[in-house]
Amino acid sequence: MHGRLFLGLTLLTAAISIGCGGGSSVKADTSVSAGALAVSPPKLTFGKVTVGTQKTGTGTLTAGNSSITVTSVDWSGEGFSVTGIAFPVTVAAGQSVPFKVVFAPQHEGTVAGKITFHSDADNFPQMAFSGNATQVAAHRVSLAWKPPSASVAGFNVYRGLNAKGPYTRINSSVHPNATFTDASVVGGSTYFYMTTSVNKHGKESKFSNQVQVQIPNS
Repeated sequence: MHGRLFLGLTLLTAAISIGCGGGSSVKADTSVSAGALAVSPPKLTFGKVTVGTQKTGTGTLTAGNSSITVTSVDWSGEGFSVTGIAFPVTVAAGQSVPFKVVFAPQHEGTVAGKITFHSDADNFPQMAFSGNATQVAAHRVSLAWKPPSASVAGFNVYRGLNAKGPYTRINSSVHPNATFTDASVVGGSTYFYMTTSVNKHGKESKFSNQVQVQIPNS
């Protein structure tokens, strides 16, 4: 039949490229000397964070054997901010107050910073933090398939959230190569992929076999 393709495409690989984000921290000594204020952990490492997104880490202020009034905080490092706490705040003796550090990078690159808490304590506790801002999504799926022997103009790649569909074409125009990288996947989700061949008249072949890919959370 002229103008149509009946080509069974076989997907050869569906590899996941994983970039796990941070959330790791260094635990601090929980003992606090008299009249002092402690911050825990002393360092927050955010790992890789995609530009335009954000990741949150949690810290704690702990007073020694007397109440401490924290009046303000200074911080440095592009893309970092402190939330979840309003100043002035009083930390009761032997008690703790939580706060959050948000890393929301706007530019690619490695960023380091620190925060210093100002109070009536005998010390000036600090927390250091770092993050790696990247333009690449945390996860990517690399697809490859065996092209048909007949001459084709290119391929279309379809993705669905369920094995039975519906499927949506994820390439904006006919893709010229027998490989494709999907960088718009979300951690913890499962995706199903199929491809088609497209001839010079714009006619598509039948769908290829289906490939299932489960994206990890981290």
